[in-house]
Amino acid sequence: MDELIVSLSRWQFALTTIYHFFFVPLTLGLSVLVAIMETQYVKTGDLIYKNMTKFWGKLFVINFAMGVVTGLVQEFQFGMNWSEYSRYVGDIFGAPLAIEALLAFFLESTFLGIWIFGWDKLSKKMHLISIWLVAFGSSVSAFWILVANSFMQAPMGFVEENGRLVMNDFWALVTNPNVWVQFPHTIFSGFTTGAMFVIGISGYHLYKNQNNEFFTKSFRLASLFGILSILLVILIGHSQGQQMIKTQPMKMASAEALWNSEDPASFSLISIVNEKEKKDIFSFRIPRILSLLSYNQFSGKVEGINQLQDYYAEKYGSGNYIPPISVTYWAFRAMVGSGFLIFFIIALILFFVLRNKDIFKFSWSRFIPFAITLPYIANSSGWILTEMGRQPWVVFGYLKTADAVTPNLTVGMILTSLIGFGLVYTGLMVADIYLLAKFSKGPIFQEEAEESEISYWESEI
Repeated sequence: MDELIVSLSRWQFALTTIYHFFFVPLTLGLSVLVAIMETQYVKTGDLIYKNMTKFWGKLFVINFAMGVVTGLVQEFQFGMNWSEYSRYVGDIFGAPLAIEALLAFFLESTFLGIWIFGWDKLSKKMHLISIWLVAFGSSVSAFWILVANSFMQAPMGFVEENGRLVMNDFWALVTNPNVWVQFPHTIFSGFTTGAMFVIGISGYHLYKNQNNEFFTKSFRLASLFGILSILLVILIGHSQGQQMIKTQPMKMASAEALWNSEDPASFSLISIVNEKEKKDIFSFRIPRILSLLSYNQFSGKVEGINQLQDYYAEKYGSGNYIPPISVTYWAFRAMVGSGFLIFFIIALILFFVLRNKDIFKFSWSRFIPFAITLPYIANSSGWILTEMGRQPWVVFGYLKTADAVTPNLTVGMILTSLIGFGLVYTGLMVADIYLLAKFSKGPIFQEEAEESEISYWESEI
């Protein structure tokens, strides 16, 4: 397959996937936060919580709609540019995708419609149940997508027949150990994204001294939700790294620019690499820390890039089995750095919140809204590390990316679709940012009393 065609196909898939993944984490996190807000309203009868539910719910619906539109394109990619991949693993990969669409997506979309149009038509408890089912459906949807992705990372539950992989153990697919570190890490990353979204917008209004009671409650709730979420992201991410050592040691070695095996292994604080000559131009490493992260002890061998390249060449045949080191190395640091920065920001906010101190009397608090970008950086760089670190494989150990591309594609075909998707997605991004910015700035829906209620969603639509 022509290298340019493979590269352009990869760029197209990367564009559509990363853009779609902008919306997924916020859907996961904001759905739960909105459900918690409505729970507080049903439990206490406090109309501020009802207004919070409607305000943040409107932003959730905008984000959800964009996620659906961009997610549909993903399904077409497997037939357009990656039909050899579909032919080779379609019997396995198709099952979790079908379950996700027929069960999870229909669940969340159906009950989201009920929730939007059910104000004043359903009882409070039934209406509350509908938003919790939306949140549940979003998480179930993520689970089945990650079941499919985990098969690509660590294949199991199949046999090879007539040049194709055929599922013979569905339970093995679902219980893949990779799923059970990747899924919770993704879920709590989404919860963190939702928390930072609410913190940032609330911080904007509080700094401007607008709707203080409304946004103070949103700010406090999101801060508590966020600190629990980011702590779990960090803890589960540690377990995910240890799983990576077992199933994809080359990904860990490339993320650390570890050229040669070490025991004990050092952690790279910063490295500038020369990929052609397979060496560091500059490197500062902390002794033993990579072994500690990998095995929870200050000793333990971590395989290096050169040794793994030799092993894979012997096992799978001649070829380059080294992923793009600069990409994986810096994606890993962007993910981890953003994650810990989120933790310190939320911890600082809670220091003031739990002591009933006004954080917004300090001039630096005006930068809090910009922290919304941090989880997006962490999520996108983490996804890039996950997928690029697996290269040159699309199904690890069985199908290389270059062999998964649709035959008879031309450069013109791919360029046309790539440019088309780029233009459409740019337009969608502009529309999304405009709508989120417009509605996040208010006005805030204020409900005076239950008896005088009008259908908020019907008046908006």
